[in-house]
Amino acid sequence: MISHLSPISGVATYDGRFIATAGYDNQIILWDAHQKIALARAWHDHLANQLSFSSDGNYLISASSDHTARLWSVPSMKLISVLSDHEDDVEMAIFHPTEALIATASRDHHVRVYDFKGQLRKCFKGHTADVISIAWSKNGDDLMSSSDDSTLKQWSFATEKLVNDIYLGGVETDTIALASDGKVYAGNDAGIIIIIDGAKIQKTPAHNAGIKRLVYQEIDQLLVSLSYDRLVRVWKTESSNLIPIAQSTMPPEIWPRSCAFLDENTLVFATFGSTYATFHIQTGEWNLDKVFATGGINATIKHNSELLSIGDAGVLKINHQPVNSNPSLCNFLTPIGDKIYTGGQTGELFNAKTGEIIYQHRSPLNCGATFARNGISHLIIGTYTGEGVIFSISQQGALNHVSTLKLHENAVKSIAASNNMIFSVCADTSAAWFSIATLSELSRKCDAHSRIANGCAALPQDRFVSVGRDHKLRIWENFSSTDYETPHQHSIKCVATTTDGRFIASGSYHGYVAVYDNDESKWQPLIRPTSSGISSLCFDTEKYQFLAGAYDGHIYEVDILQ
Repeated sequence: MISHLSPISGVATYDGRFIATAGYDNQIILWDAHQKIALARAWHDHLANQLSFSSDGNYLISASSDHTARLWSVPSMKLISVLSDHEDDVEMAIFHPTEALIATASRDHHVRVYDFKGQLRKCFKGHTADVISIAWSKNGDDLMSSSDDSTLKQWSFATEKLVNDIYLGGVETDTIALASDGKVYAGNDAGIIIIIDGAKIQKTPAHNAGIKRLVYQEIDQLLVSLSYDRLVRVWKTESSNLIPIAQSTMPPEIWPRSCAFLDENTLVFATFGSTYATFHIQTGEWNLDKVFATGGINATIKHNSELLSIGDAGVLKINHQPVNSNPSLCNFLTPIGDKIYTGGQTGELFNAKTGEIIYQHRSPLNCGATFARNGISHLIIGTYTGEGVIFSISQQGALNHVSTLKLHENAVKSIAASNNMIFSVCADTSAAWFSIATLSELSRKCDAHSRIANGCAALPQDRFVSVGRDHKLRIWENFSSTDYETPHQHSIKCVATTTDGRFIASGSYHGYVAVYDNDESKWQPLIRPTSSGISSLCFDTEKYQFLAGAYDGHIYEVDILQ
């Protein structure tokens, strides 16, 4: 049976007949919208991000982290052409409203336009950070793009010139939507919807966390906003005002990364499961029929001689056996004593073994670390909205909220602690150091990596290591780094170290693991235990080897050569 094996990141619809989904399992699946049956599928070489149908429904375009967009025929899903030239992930690809052209948005900072043969027709350069979202004007004369550089840029297709450059106040903006009358709707990481109507700019506080997707429906003039605060809100757009008409808390299975109108009353949503879900605007009812849990692993640790893992389904496994199911996709496992803590997309911090909810945050939880302060064990949790939430652990094992640090302005991707410092890296490429003694900031590096920093780990003597999408490994000491080229050709997701700090393992989204010998200053041979991405790494002190958790649901042993 055709279905997704990892979370669905993108959805698109056509005429109430077809639904297409893009997944982190590299799959593109075409569905019969009436029967929810998979009709055909195709693959990218890496994560599939977003996708859209042509106006006549005969074609589908998909954007991928394999640095391409791909054009498919509908319903056969035959590959028509590959749109190359991108130097980083392609986040979005959309069809021109009337001509056989496709625009792409890439993390290489560029907007490109191709014909259906895959020939590059235009390349718009001017953004200084990742381009996340694009939209054509109604007549197709102009393109609008949003970027992590906090600007919206309007480009003339005919002249290839920048027509309008709108600065949005320093807040990253992931999503835009255009109305036929020229109004621009933009959603930013502060949860604000910005309406741009000519020279007039109006801001509407809409969510308590970053807005990840805006979808506009022209017929009824409806705007849908999705946020990491787990709310979907539907707005009626009148003049430059937004009037709320519907709102719902998303079920844990929903990923607020993408949605599309199936008809005037029904929305289709991306999920963390095997297929899409739907939401009826008027009744507020969710339909998760056939949305089954997927087995991807997001975190792996070795603790008290036991192997623990957790992932997309929130199922804690000990020595590969299910022990407890937590109602959320979970991103990390952090042990203190005999307790294990986890959390993820719902913003809830769980006792992983019992499912007890310890704390509720306003955005998803991404990572965790432990440290000792004044002889007391502490837990720090990194969030999607940039905070580090700190708890102390009583002698009875109870967690008490101590402080919430503003570590970053964007998602905390990874966090580590040494004897004296907390170190964190962020989606905006920055790194930060905080004192454990005073819980105050010691230092900050805004461009710690040239691309998104994904992972970090502690080394002895208050040193740290970090990795990112720039394929670099950096070892930090006294707030400055020594940089190392890695053998990875794709974005590095995670990093782990041996207890003595001699060996450092890095895992990529393309399934490779590289081990660096810090004493000998050399890399061991690159290995690829899986074609799926490596999601997590940990060090097994008993066997003196690394363990690599993967999105395919397996854990792989990585030997250290000495």
